[in-house]
Amino acid sequence: MSRIGKIPVKIPDGVDVKVDGNVVTIKGPKGTLTKEFHKDMIIKSEGGVITVSRPSDEKFHKSLHGLTRTLINNMVEGVTKGFSKELEINGVGYRAVKQGNKVVMNLGFSHQVEVAEVPGIKIDVPAPNKIIISGPDKQQVGQFAAELREKRPPEPYKGKGIKYVDEIIHRKEGKAGKGAKGSK
Repeated sequence: MSRIGKIPVKIPDGVDVKVDGNVVTIKGPKGTLTKEFHKDMIIKSEGGVITVSRPSDEKFHKSLHGLTRTLINNMVEGVTKGFSKELEINGVGYRAVKQGNKVVMNLGFSHQVEVAEVPGIKIDVPAPNKIIISGPDKQQVGQFAAELREKRPPEPYKGKGIKYVDEIIHRKEGKAGKGAKGSK
């Protein structure tokens, strides 16, 4: 039995769960999430918990077991607490400003980069060099943060660009030219 898959998911107060075959709909204070899971997984909601079981001990079913339980747990956590990713902008003159429902960023290009909020995603700019992306769907929050980071990924020489707050940029040493230490 899968160690993660056999743990039941507790349903907190104020959260509605509807299981219709392999389609799970979870409604909570932060929103509603619906996801269709593999048809072989057996999902049941009873007594304030959601349980996931598998039909056989085939390798494919074993791999789906823990995954399905974790995705359902993330859905429950998303509609109660929500998920967020923090991005940091580094570089001289690099900054972000929120205008209405979009973020306008100066990233060293000849033009400003504008990114609009998508349904289910909220963007906050508490400081000119910090962006917080939040929402109930963990996958959607992570994907949107990755797409925003792609606008100007951090470069290894000066570290300029958009990075996650907890990301470590490994710096490279610049090219040694004339008059550099050790050259003749």
